[in-house]
Amino acid sequence: MASLQSSSLIFSSSKRSINAAIHLPKARTPASFSIPKPPLTTNLKVAEELKIGDGLITEKSSVKAADSATTAKLYAILEAVVDRVEMHVNLGEQRNNWNTLLLNSINMITLAAATMAGVSASVGVGEPLLAFKVSSTLLFSAATGMLLVMNKIQPSQLAEEQRNAARLFRQLQAQIETVLAVRTPTQADVESVMEKVLALDKAYPLPLLGVMIEKFPETFQPAVWWPENDSHQGRRELEKECNENNGWSEKMEVEMREVVKVLKRKDAEDYMRLGNLGLKINKVLAISGPFLTGMAAAASALAGPSSQSPWAATLAVAAGSLASVVNTLEHGGQVGMVLEMYRNCAGFFQNMEESIESTLGETELQKRENGELFEMKVALQLGRSLSQLRDLAGEADSTSEFASKLF
Repeated sequence: MASLQSSSLIFSSSKRSINAAIHLPKARTPASFSIPKPPLTTNLKVAEELKIGDGLITEKSSVKAADSATTAKLYAILEAVVDRVEMHVNLGEQRNNWNTLLLNSINMITLAAATMAGVSASVGVGEPLLAFKVSSTLLFSAATGMLLVMNKIQPSQLAEEQRNAARLFRQLQAQIETVLAVRTPTQADVESVMEKVLALDKAYPLPLLGVMIEKFPETFQPAVWWPENDSHQGRRELEKECNENNGWSEKMEVEMREVVKVLKRKDAEDYMRLGNLGLKINKVLAISGPFLTGMAAAASALAGPSSQSPWAATLAVAAGSLASVVNTLEHGGQVGMVLEMYRNCAGFFQNMEESIESTLGETELQKRENGELFEMKVALQLGRSLSQLRDLAGEADSTSEFASKLF
């Protein structure tokens, strides 16, 4: 009975419904507020700043593009300079071979002709005599023509020209690489390098016909491989200003002027004297060789048995032998190469004089190359230390030594 009563209670409680409600707070209406508008002047100022910023970015981009174009131009010139070096090296080797081959060939032809002329005097009248006479005459004539061409072009001098050109182009190549390494090149650098390349091309031409350097001028002239009115601005840009005097002092300027005096009085004058002497010797040798072989050719044509014309064969043999000696002295001794070396040395000292004078002629110190750097370069070019250079300047009026210790 009790159990039935408890189950009925449980059953009745389960029928009851539990009403529960969850009350959420009502969402509040967002408060309305107004954003203050900036004044018109502020808007204009911001817009102006943005415009200026865009202008600076555009200007920087244009400057960067211009620098890239200038650098590309300088690299293009550098490639041409490297190619010039290779061409001049190859031509120098070729023309040195010309000198050796032509010298040996002409000497062998001349000695063979002299031998035949001597033999013709010992044979009797007839076909053997005619054969020796014709052969020696033809060989002497060929030697004369070859000597005329060889003396005109002077292969040893041509080879030395190409060696000097290769060295100077390598020097220019090093200058361009230095500019590219230490700073951003400018349009002035490009123009300066272009002028130097064209000046070198003019001073040391590659072809022979039409533009070959005159081998026998009336007077000896030093080689000139730098542009006219070259103020050396490219080198001045390499060094930043160290102080307000840019490394220069009145004492240093006086020393540089004294060095120029020594260069003019001793070094340049000595090489001009040697150059004129070498030019005279080369002219005599260049005329003597073809003259002797031509004389030998005429004498060998008149040669015959010793009883009829003994002097003709003797003259042919003597002239031919002497022509071989003269040819060996001129081209074996490479007189043309020595003459070109004198031209280059005289040009080197003239270039130094113009470089120092143009630098000292610049009145604004900040536009000059740094004084200490310039002094060091001058000392190195002359093969001296800085102390030796200053001692030379202090004894410029009384010294008997040359400014250069290199050559």
